[in-house]
Amino acid sequence: MQQTRLRSFVAALAVSACAFLLAPGSARAVPSFARQTGMACEACHTVFPELTPFGRRFKLNAYTIDNLPQVSGITQSKEQTLLLNQLPPLSFMFQMSYTSTKKAVPDTCAGDTSMVDPCPSGTVPADALAKNGQVLFPQQASLFYAGRIAPNLGAFVQMTYDGTSAAFVWDNTDIRYASLASDKFLWGVSFNQNPTVQDVWNTTPAWQVPFDQRSATAPGPGAATALDGGLADAGVAGVSAYGFWNDSIYGELGVYHSAPAASQALDSTNAAVVDGWAPYWRVAFEKQWDRNSWEVGAYGVSAKLFPGEGNALSGPADKFDDWAVDSQFQYIGDVHLFSVLATYINEKQHWDASFPAGSTANAADTLKTFRLGGHYFYHRKYGVALGYFSTTGGEDSGLYAPGTLNGFANNKPDSNGWVTEFDWVPYQNTKVALQYTMYKKFNGASDNYDGAGRNASDNNTLYLLGWLNF
Repeated sequence: MQQTRLRSFVAALAVSACAFLLAPGSARAVPSFARQTGMACEACHTVFPELTPFGRRFKLNAYTIDNLPQVSGITQSKEQTLLLNQLPPLSFMFQMSYTSTKKAVPDTCAGDTSMVDPCPSGTVPADALAKNGQVLFPQQASLFYAGRIAPNLGAFVQMTYDGTSAAFVWDNTDIRYASLASDKFLWGVSFNQNPTVQDVWNTTPAWQVPFDQRSATAPGPGAATALDGGLADAGVAGVSAYGFWNDSIYGELGVYHSAPAASQALDSTNAAVVDGWAPYWRVAFEKQWDRNSWEVGAYGVSAKLFPGEGNALSGPADKFDDWAVDSQFQYIGDVHLFSVLATYINEKQHWDASFPAGSTANAADTLKTFRLGGHYFYHRKYGVALGYFSTTGGEDSGLYAPGTLNGFANNKPDSNGWVTEFDWVPYQNTKVALQYTMYKKFNGASDNYDGAGRNASDNNTLYLLGWLNF
């Protein structure tokens, strides 16, 4: 299986490489960037959230390009002390959605015989199902500050109301300083709270397409690597320094530290607390010609995490070593646009704290994720996307225990399937997406994965999303 996934990834790289060799030589989108620059959204995005080559440069330059009247301050020695847009770069996003799974999920209180709220005793049969078809209005509602703060300093800051948790959270945030050291070399510093949210290619987990928009209410695979959202979910903050030479070679080094959003103290009440600092790295090469661009790169993180959740934040810590490779080919024409993207993540897990405590069956495990996808748009208005995803890992009865709906079969995390999507973009800041996710395997098996008769295909998900930015 692993060799098959590696061969698939190599094939994806080969497709990109062939396109590069045979061709003739030569952020989430938010309207505040368009207001600031005076350019339409299509300058920075094919269709949001995928960035164009210009959009990638705009982000690397700290979101500071502008075409608006300014409020400025200059000292007697001609030093600039203030540079503000007369209108603040604010935007608002609203998402509404409908989700339906092939088979309704079990009722939360099914078979409950306790008197503990919210499940009253004896009122729900053991085989009861929840009502299928979940409407979220909103699924998300976000306020953005997206633009320049000062000379060479800009930000993408998102505050979100999450409809699933009915709570406000700090979402994707990237504050950066950038400067040109020469005509060919750009350098900068990024402060952010999600490894890969600062990345400018849409292969990495934070902005991956065509996997960027998924239902917030349907069951999903239960295992993910630290790079693939694990650190972000635990709550971290970090800083990284990057350089981009000749519009081709990119390098970045950074570190992350625990920064839980909902706790008063960084103590044993938290889970997955970083021991010290977690280093992050990124390298990439990009080639542009005519209307094409091709990127190939690698990235990774190494993190030691205390399990917490009642265990002291001292002594041994679990260690996660992640490395990944990625590639993206992009063609941007006046009528036709298409992209092919792939990433492969490999994680080595060393349970130096969890294994002695009996939380895992093995002293070490592995977890691997592979994604390959592509999408096509006609006149930036009508689109279709197809993607394949797979996660595999070793057998571990402590990590991957059986259980209703979200449990694991065979003590394995293996999940795979396909995503198809149809998009309608009537305006550059409005999008309607119809998506269907098909699972061939879910949490370790294709049939009866939870031991209660639920099959992987029962979690197949129909997802309708409306997305407005203004």
